[in-house]
Amino acid sequence: MELKYVGDMPKVSKNGVGFDSTKVDKYTYLTAAVELLEALSYGATETTQHLYRAKGKELTSTQLLELLKKFCNNIDEVFQTRNEKSNTLIQGLIDRVNENDLLSDDERKAWLNNIDIMTDYYIQYVTNASAYECALNVLAEQVKVAKIKEVSIPLFRNYGMVLNDLKPVLVALKSPIDTDMKVNTTDDGLLATVTFSHR
Repeated sequence: MELKYVGDMPKVSKNGVGFDSTKVDKYTYLTAAVELLEALSYGATETTQHLYRAKGKELTSTQLLELLKKFCNNIDEVFQTRNEKSNTLIQGLIDRVNENDLLSDDERKAWLNNIDIMTDYYIQYVTNASAYECALNVLAEQVKVAKIKEVSIPLFRNYGMVLNDLKPVLVALKSPIDTDMKVNTTDDGLLATVTFSHR
């Protein structure tokens, strides 16, 4: 099992392979997610307001995986499900091609061949997404356990995106947590303050 950047989600057709820039490789957000996990991993505490100072250093694939293993107890299970997810994704693409009656035999063959060429890419894309999902789930649990009410964080290096992606995960908890984000300009740049409303 390996984490590595592959890029945006492929858009495969009979004419070749393109990429969907609206479906970013979640590897892009993993360093920010793992740094937030480290910063907020102190369990229940009296302190409910936190200011996170970013490290500003990109983690290697190996470091990311080691830190994810530290925080995500079920990481092996997560990566086993990635096989099922990627197989479902690839099979869905194959089924759509096979069910398309408007394609000639050559077009169908070219399209299926392009899907086959991108199989390893799809698997890595899903692996990265699964790792990111695991990080968000653990982060949500940490916010809940520590009863964190507010986090302030510099708005660069994808921290804002991670906190935005965390919103639906927090709402889906058994005791949902609502969030509100405000951005302020400071001498050091933009600072996001996220307020967590525990029910």
